[in-house]
Amino acid sequence: MRFDLIDLQLFLNVAEAGSITLGAERSHLALASASARLRGMEEQLGVSLLIRKRRGIELSDAGRSLLHHARLLMQQMERMRGDLAVYAKGLKGQIRLLCNTSALTEFLPQALATYMHAHPHVNIEVEERLSNDIVQALMDNQADIGIVADTVNCSGLQSFPFRHDELVVVTAHQHPLTTMTDGDGRVNFMDCLHHDFIGLAGDSALQQYLNEHAARLGQRLQYRLRLRSFDGICRMVESAAGIAIIPESAALRYAKIMQIRHLRLSDMWAVRQLLICVRQYDELSAHARELISMIKA
Repeated sequence: MRFDLIDLQLFLNVAEAGSITLGAERSHLALASASARLRGMEEQLGVSLLIRKRRGIELSDAGRSLLHHARLLMQQMERMRGDLAVYAKGLKGQIRLLCNTSALTEFLPQALATYMHAHPHVNIEVEERLSNDIVQALMDNQADIGIVADTVNCSGLQSFPFRHDELVVVTAHQHPLTTMTDGDGRVNFMDCLHHDFIGLAGDSALQQYLNEHAARLGQRLQYRLRLRSFDGICRMVESAAGIAIIPESAALRYAKIMQIRHLRLSDMWAVRQLLICVRQYDELSAHARELISMIKA
């Protein structure tokens, strides 16, 4: 099977326009040339990609599958062009790093600042995602480095210890939950779900993680307010507007300046080891390997 980028772009244009004629125009090809290219693609695949009708075309099942893959390939091409363009401006390297909320907010900022100060010509593209999504992205070669919780299956990847991370419940001093701890001073997540929550705004990986565990119990978190920082969350908790679940490191930091308490969860999923994961360490750029060496535990 040999498709070139002109073939794929033509197919995308035809599929999006719903017409071979309009697709050919968008591709700056003569109609006869465009038709020949499309027939050639179908002959190579041995299946029909287009259902030709009197008023345009529809995609066959095979055509819809090709459309999905063609879009991904073209997006990758655009990303590649963008990445290579910055090298012409003096960039020496670029690293794609995916991480969960705890790593992004609690552990990475200082480490990345130190690394970037020592490597002024290296850019780092950081994106927050759920640990499961990070593992899949690494397997699909869509990122260089991922930082995930050890609660996910990392088989097939190489991993290095990063940081210990425990999620805790933050409450005001007189909150009813403070009287519901077990003999070890821990509280059950199910008991927390009966109270109002203050959470992170946006599509936070931490909030998705908590929502998933609530759903497994057949429950939902009831948010009174969602904010963009742990600082804002803890201030609302201090005012008794609700409770929150945040990394212990953040809870300890804000407990020094606010009237809040933190309670450990008895649920096993709340205690995690964060791991640095890569698809193949030896295949990483020298810049990426240096970053791992600097930030790993």
